[in-house]
Amino acid sequence: MKPGNVLILPGWQGSGPEHWQSRWERAHGYQRVAQHDWMRPLRGDWIARLEDVLLSADEPAVLVAHSLGCVLAAAWAAHSRNPDRVKGALLVAPPDVERDDLRQMLHSWAPIPVQPMPFKTVVVASSNDSFCTLERARRFAAGWGAGFVNAGPRGHLNAESGLGDWPLVHNHLLQLMRA
Repeated sequence: MKPGNVLILPGWQGSGPEHWQSRWERAHGYQRVAQHDWMRPLRGDWIARLEDVLLSADEPAVLVAHSLGCVLAAAWAAHSRNPDRVKGALLVAPPDVERDDLRQMLHSWAPIPVQPMPFKTVVVASSNDSFCTLERARRFAAGWGAGFVNAGPRGHLNAESGLGDWPLVHNHLLQLMRA
């Protein structure tokens, strides 16, 4: 699998330069799916952009999603007629956009599709993520038919979590790429 067929799906507001997604993009040549508006994300727009990128790729991709990017992957999988364009997904720190506080900020993102993904999926979640409880993340993983990794008390698993290049989770990605 070519590095350009590993698609980085940042969450709301994008992923800054010290975020593990940005570090992987620089170190490995993975491709970021750029969205039109990182600050006011619209679910339909983000799904359409992901679909366009996947259809233009020369081979199926592996998705590497963080936060709202996880909900994007689930929503895309639930609606796309082209699930064969993805061979696997690493979903890190899915947010619970059905919570009242998040639903008000991200109104077009609820409900979260919770049905089996048509490709191998791994969910990684923190035990103290302020955007989603560990139990809720486990329920997402179960509904998506995904493997589950508890990253421990690391916050939202973003740049502020101090993960650096995060080799432990990069190994999960490499396994998905080989599958």
